[in-house]
Amino acid sequence: MSLDATMPRATAPAILPGSGGMRGALSDLFWRRPKVLLLLMLLPPVLWLGIVYIGSLFALLAQSFFSIDEFSGLINRQFTLKTYGDLLQAANLDIILRTVTMAALVTLASAIIAFPIAYYAARYARGRWKALFYLGVMLPLWSSYLVKIYAWKLILAKEGILTWLLAKLNLLWLLDAWLSLPVVGGNSLSVSFTGTFIVFVYVWLPFMILPVQAALERVPGNLVEASSDLGASPGQTFRNVLFPLALPGIVAGSIFTFSLTLGDYIIPQIIGTSRLFIGQAVYSQQGTAGNIPLAAAFTVVPIVIMGFYLWGAKRMGAFDAL
Repeated sequence: MSLDATMPRATAPAILPGSGGMRGALSDLFWRRPKVLLLLMLLPPVLWLGIVYIGSLFALLAQSFFSIDEFSGLINRQFTLKTYGDLLQAANLDIILRTVTMAALVTLASAIIAFPIAYYAARYARGRWKALFYLGVMLPLWSSYLVKIYAWKLILAKEGILTWLLAKLNLLWLLDAWLSLPVVGGNSLSVSFTGTFIVFVYVWLPFMILPVQAALERVPGNLVEASSDLGASPGQTFRNVLFPLALPGIVAGSIFTFSLTLGDYIIPQIIGTSRLFIGQAVYSQQGTAGNIPLAAAFTVVPIVIMGFYLWGAKRMGAFDAL
């Protein structure tokens, strides 16, 4: 046996010596008080959120209680509810009702289209097919927002590919009959309420598919099989098993589709009629008319609506599906 094998080897100390100086003092402080480190890490984003985002919302809310002087056009910085009285005029209420109706219709249509797609991805897609599903859903989000809207404007135009296709199928009379309707119609789909609806659904549909698919992933397959074994029809299985369990995901997706439609002004500006939505009203009142208090009052409407909407969604467990 060699001498080296019999001699004990030197072991490293259990506690390393301190590094000393400012670096060592900070390291010791963060080790003894981890909450200090957590506070320092969260301080920059919290300050940014509190000052830039929430601070701007409070400033906006404060301006909604000002009024505009009818003679000079200057802002009267005295507390008043006159601006909210102007907001409740028939023309402004029509804008609010139109926007909320569009947001509700887009949300409903997105849920109807998204459910079968999400169900197939959750129940049957595996491996490569699931990767293709995620790629297909996410791919439209990677392209430019404006490019997609202008592309749809060309598709829906009177000389666009959709009109050409319907003419080839001898269905142009159906499109003309639809466009002749008073509210949803127009000279072409690109300048109609229907065209705005189609583009809204296309743009926001991925935000509905993914939460619904995540909710359906959590549904055990044996529940569907048990429902079938007990004699339930596919419709009964959907109403009593799948839909209640997928409802939090649908509500979670509706948060995106409803809120994004509620505040968007670019799509109605490019595709649609001259009838305004809330986003366009805010832009015109602040930019063209210079009525900042009324623009601020308009922006309070989506905030209040989404506040109640998020409160209801939280009660339904929608945030668990995000």
